[in-house]
Amino acid sequence: MAARLISRSALRSPFRLFTSEPTTKRSTLVNFSLPSDDEDDNPPPPHTKPNDKSSSPLPPPYDPFNKNPPFSDDPTDLQEVFHKMRSDGLQTNAVKMFDALSRDGLTHEALQLFAHIKDKGQMPDVVAHTAVIEAYAAAGKPRDALKVYMRMLACGVAPNAYTYSVLIKALATEEKFVGEAKKYVVEMLGKGMRPNAGTYVAVLEALAGEEKAEEASELLEEMRGKGFVADEKAVREVMKGRRGGVVRSVINILFGK
Repeated sequence: MAARLISRSALRSPFRLFTSEPTTKRSTLVNFSLPSDDEDDNPPPPHTKPNDKSSSPLPPPYDPFNKNPPFSDDPTDLQEVFHKMRSDGLQTNAVKMFDALSRDGLTHEALQLFAHIKDKGQMPDVVAHTAVIEAYAAAGKPRDALKVYMRMLACGVAPNAYTYSVLIKALATEEKFVGEAKKYVVEMLGKGMRPNAGTYVAVLEALAGEEKAEEASELLEEMRGKGFVADEKAVREVMKGRRGGVVRSVINILFGK
């Protein structure tokens, strides 16, 4: 409840990281560059050493001040999104993350985010990376969203509950990534983070839509083994106004109704 009492103006005031004169000598380079699809399909040999000259070097880091688009093949709408991040900073993304964590009852996490910005005068790296994941999710590009997430981990940046929610819902939109969505729901629970109804419903809907009710039930049992309890009121709110066999299947899987 305490998190909701903090005004949005208070949250916005400390944002200085993406100005031309940062308050601290801190690198603003965030590695948002992604490996190509060819790299995915042709991984390096298992015995290749990291310093082997034959191995492909990582792409250069993404510079938020660079006016060029991050990726040459991005559609125009994504180029505009990235341009807006550079010109306006990440205040909107941080406020969105703060509000989402607060709504889900994750007051401690929300206050940690606020404290980092207020006390250190820096934008947390998790905000920047999650913003890019969310941009790809909104553009219907789950593969790229996943690649950004993997690069985020490689940079040593830990996801929070909002990051997981954005990633999982993006992955659940495409059949070949539903298995990854399942994995991250379980991983999230294993880290003590509680997925909100919109997150786990998205995965169960994807499975039910593929007529994999048994697989959905197995996932639910695995989640319950990690302390998960579905919130029926929240689930019905998420699915409000929806009709059809998939909706009935999800309700039946979750509540036996």
